[in-house]
Amino acid sequence: MTELTKQRFGALPAGEEIFLYRFSNGNGLAFTVTNFGGRIVNIWAPDREGKREDIALGFDTLDGYVHKNPYFGALVGRYANRIANGRFTLDGQVYQLPVNNPPNTLHGGFHGFDSVPWKAAEVHHNGSRALQLEYLSRDGEEGFPGNLQTTVLYSVTESNELRIDFHATTDKKTVLNLTNHSYFDLAGQGKGSVLDHVVTINADRYVPIDEHLIPTGALPAVAGTPFDFRTPRRIGERIDDPDPQLKLALGYDHTFVLSKDGANGPGFAAKAVEPKSGRTLEVYTTQPGVQFYTGNHLTGNVTGKGGVVYAFRTGFCLETQSFPDSPNHPDFPSTELAPGDDYRSTTIYRFSAE
Repeated sequence: MTELTKQRFGALPAGEEIFLYRFSNGNGLAFTVTNFGGRIVNIWAPDREGKREDIALGFDTLDGYVHKNPYFGALVGRYANRIANGRFTLDGQVYQLPVNNPPNTLHGGFHGFDSVPWKAAEVHHNGSRALQLEYLSRDGEEGFPGNLQTTVLYSVTESNELRIDFHATTDKKTVLNLTNHSYFDLAGQGKGSVLDHVVTINADRYVPIDEHLIPTGALPAVAGTPFDFRTPRRIGERIDDPDPQLKLALGYDHTFVLSKDGANGPGFAAKAVEPKSGRTLEVYTTQPGVQFYTGNHLTGNVTGKGGVVYAFRTGFCLETQSFPDSPNHPDFPSTELAPGDDYRSTTIYRFSAE
């Protein structure tokens, strides 16, 4: 039976109180979410011996999340990933967004969904207790058009699944790309490099980038490249190969084009295994892509839980989403949302040990 409890996490500078919501099931899986940025703060998962570790990078206090950080555990929006030059055209109108990752807009701008308080409520969903988070992004917020109402449901199942259901509507045509930006180390956060994790990604193609980490528009095959994770590979096996794409991103920081149809429900996207503990993460999603990121910008500049300094490549992300800069690439899957339409997507993180 899933349990859900609530406790105070702290207060924002303006005085608004922020809370932690803890989920647990009968199989040893537990996680906490804060309504500040909808962030996953902890994920406790058992290894093959039943020993639990917190496998999510993050902070012990609200203060760490309020100040600039690498989006640990965050709900990212309105647009996950990059938009070139912070600009796109919609029905003939040009929209200019804040450039917070010069020369681009990254993860929604300076004040994206990761840095706002969400309205939280406990609800029942699919026969289980869930946390419902709601946020109204006003027309013009961070330059995006339309009043966007977003609802996100977090739940945990008896099958050791952490499920995230996204829903959004707008009163004016806009663009939207939502994800969760959790960083994982299946050995336990702060345990060191993740390069020995063995990863599988269900993708025949990937999205190359230019020097500004913007898609070139091509969608080449992964075959014969360091981006071929169709069979299990160590993250570190080819990450330092003299490949131009790896050099541009300082490692893996690319969207993979998933070889599945999520129209009838979440399909298999990726799997990661930490060999020593046996902890395994499987990712299922309705989204067309997954951004595989290997913590290339963790350089000892962030102190996380327990005073641990997060060094280079000490966490990885599997961010389910549409493609970067899609509003400027008509051949990419559309990220447009019109009045009367429903944006819906689901991502499932399934934990086990082998």
